[in-house]
Amino acid sequence: MKTKITLLLAILFIGLNFGFAQQDEECMTKLSIFHEYTKAKNYDAAYEPWMAVRSKCPKFNNAIYVDGEKILEHKIDNATGADKVAFINDLLKLWEERGEHFASKTPKGEYAAQACQLMYDHREELGKVNNELFEQFDAAYKLDKDTFTNPKSLYTYFSLMVDLYDAGKKPAADLFNKYDDIVEKVEDEVKNYSEKLNKIIEKEDAGTTLTKKEGKYKSYYESYLKAYDQISGSIDQKLGDRANCENLIPLYQKDFEENKNNALWLQRAAGKMSEKDCTDDPLFFKLVNAYHELSPSANSAYYLGILKDKEGKSSEAISFYKQAISLETDNFKKSKLNNRIGLKLKARGSYGQARGFFREALKLNPSNGRPYLSIAGMYAASANNCGESNFDKRAVYWLAAAEARKAARVDPTQKKNAAKSVANYNAKAPQKSEIFSSGRAGQTIKISCWIGASVTVPSI
Repeated sequence: MKTKITLLLAILFIGLNFGFAQQDEECMTKLSIFHEYTKAKNYDAAYEPWMAVRSKCPKFNNAIYVDGEKILEHKIDNATGADKVAFINDLLKLWEERGEHFASKTPKGEYAAQACQLMYDHREELGKVNNELFEQFDAAYKLDKDTFTNPKSLYTYFSLMVDLYDAGKKPAADLFNKYDDIVEKVEDEVKNYSEKLNKIIEKEDAGTTLTKKEGKYKSYYESYLKAYDQISGSIDQKLGDRANCENLIPLYQKDFEENKNNALWLQRAAGKMSEKDCTDDPLFFKLVNAYHELSPSANSAYYLGILKDKEGKSSEAISFYKQAISLETDNFKKSKLNNRIGLKLKARGSYGQARGFFREALKLNPSNGRPYLSIAGMYAASANNCGESNFDKRAVYWLAAAEARKAARVDPTQKKNAAKSVANYNAKAPQKSEIFSSGRAGQTIKISCWIGASVTVPSI
């Protein structure tokens, strides 16, 4: 009897395995068919075999979900009415299925953000309203902030908050807190891609040829930095005058007592007042001192430097600015501080000091071209004061153009601005006919004053 039972179980096991093998073979065949159709962008032909594999073997291969996304996006783009809504909902369902069967390949925040963006993009067909969409974006952001990184979705998330504020459905405090959340998140992503790009730039600067893979990564990092730069401007534009001094000051005055021991609140309030140039109000003084007393940091020292600048105490301001830099341990943030201080010094005409801070910013974050453009601008502004002859003075523009070119080389977000600057400076420098008549082609001109550099006259 025992032998018969063992034999029966063995036959059953072989039969089950044969069934699975048949199923796997069928799924493999149909997967190969729909994958080839997808590669050829024949999405309509891919749909039927893809659906068969999706239904029968949902765990078989991640290509079901990678190709399925393309197939359904094609269907959405080419459908109308109820059919379109059905395909939209099916794509949402597909992402859920991917998370269930291939969790390690489906970052929660990334795919939740994709789902929210899809619903937002088709809000009219789906009958979605702003409040509902915002809550979905908010839940996705809180679910997995680390992988909620899509630039477009971050902007949409904030844009919905602004629309709800304008409709009287969100208070000003929520609007400004969400602005800070999103701006800090964007800055984190810019830091992430900048640090990766910096390694490649350092390799190029050392004269090492990039591998094909490194070249691809460079383009990838640059494309994301461009996207984040674009949405940063869009976020500020969307916020607009809603965060002006008339709105900020009464709000922070009202909430100060409740938050005077909250370092994050104090930092954000002082930061927002600094950004919006509300630093003349006594509230800024109160915020900065409370923040520095509670949590001495690079930011609080920087804001104290601003206060000293306002009082006309330049040397004390510089002392606080340097203290801010010494307190900052993160190179990316330290670079930003150096650049900010450089801009303040540039604005008051302290070009030599400003250049020192700009150069330090570049050492800490080589892929940020803005300090190069600032140095170029200071050179150009000094052209009439640096040089004995008219020719020598105008030669300063070649120095300015050289700095602007460096910005274009390292920073994908500044290529257009840098190209315009280079063209502008070259137009102001001595032209070919002037170089010819001067007989100075190939000569080195020493630029005096604060610049203290040399420039070679182009050969003609």
